[in-house]
Amino acid sequence: MFTDFFYRLREAGLKVSLGEWLTLQEALSRGLHNSSLTDFYYLSRMILVKSETEYDKFDMVFEACFKGKTWDPEVGANMLKWLDKPEITDMIAQDEKQWLNQIEDIQVDKDDVEEKFKQRLRDQDTEHNGGSFWIGTMGKSSFGNSGGNVGGVRVGGRTGFQSAFAVIGAQKYRDFREDRIVDNRQFMQALRKLRQFSSKLDIPKTELDIDSTVSETCNNGGCLKIVMDKPRKNSVKLLLLMDSGGTMIPYSSLMNELFQSVNKSNHYKDVKVYYFHNCIYSKLYNTPECENGDWIDTEWMFRNLDSDYKVIIVGDAAMAPEELYADNGNYRGPNGGLPGWEWLKLMKLHYKRIVWMNPKMAVGRAPWREAETAIKALFPMYRLTVKGLNDAMVTLLTGRENTEY
Repeated sequence: MFTDFFYRLREAGLKVSLGEWLTLQEALSRGLHNSSLTDFYYLSRMILVKSETEYDKFDMVFEACFKGKTWDPEVGANMLKWLDKPEITDMIAQDEKQWLNQIEDIQVDKDDVEEKFKQRLRDQDTEHNGGSFWIGTMGKSSFGNSGGNVGGVRVGGRTGFQSAFAVIGAQKYRDFREDRIVDNRQFMQALRKLRQFSSKLDIPKTELDIDSTVSETCNNGGCLKIVMDKPRKNSVKLLLLMDSGGTMIPYSSLMNELFQSVNKSNHYKDVKVYYFHNCIYSKLYNTPECENGDWIDTEWMFRNLDSDYKVIIVGDAAMAPEELYADNGNYRGPNGGLPGWEWLKLMKLHYKRIVWMNPKMAVGRAPWREAETAIKALFPMYRLTVKGLNDAMVTLLTGRENTEY
């Protein structure tokens, strides 16, 4: 069993070394797993996995090797891919969850549901979202995930209403895949990568220069000669612009996580945070409420925040075409005589490095999302996930854009 576990991990792309595997064997021989499958899971993950982004691969191999199965019909890879929509569960209102979790004595004919489920597996050949018949998401069907049906079979996804009598294709342990929405700690880890060190600052020499100290000591006949140097400081200045309200309301918690992460980051030379609604116009707001009068002029920002600022724009780019192109497209405030598209072009003209982070970005060029497609042509746009945020940091530092988006 354990040898099979090792080879399956390798096949899944995890770079498990023989040294790490022997360390796990030694830990088992010392009883560090406490004769518990759960403790063995955490022990082996701690020793064998090098990055949180590989937790998902590890979990799938672990489940395949050690998870006993009861009633679990074969569910194809395409079906699990159709149902893999983690952002949907985040959007389910908490009060709805609490209401459904209070329902007791659910009367479900399990045999009938199981038979219907097997029939759907045989017949279904496309993805379904909504509805009440097929296996899908956000519907009233008894099969799938993130829907409103009480009792049934959850396939993939995460637990929401906690009323399913069977769960298939789900992972028991926490998911840390690179395509998942980020949390506070992952925000901070990615933001720490945005560093450009400089020793040209006019500050005292308070840091020991080890290489120069060794060299000067050798040149001094072995007598110690200490050499001090100026500490290298991060020279990056960050400008964060966040879309607030409207279609961004479902992501308000995520935006708060991002704001808290930036606010806690003390390694930048300077940080400025402003808000906008749907598109950037002649005014930027000081608070996420986007109240009239509590703003700064965008032109003031151009004059006072120089082109060296690294700019992160966060928004779903879901504005109507007229909000982007019309001279009077800003229905909440002044346009300043220019449509939003022209203000975005001025942003690109003024700042050297800009990325746009989108929590629900469509794949490729999406003709049904005209504004998003246009903005993708203007700025590098990344999905607001662990991988997307890391790729965005690379673009801000080097100017190289990851074209797979």
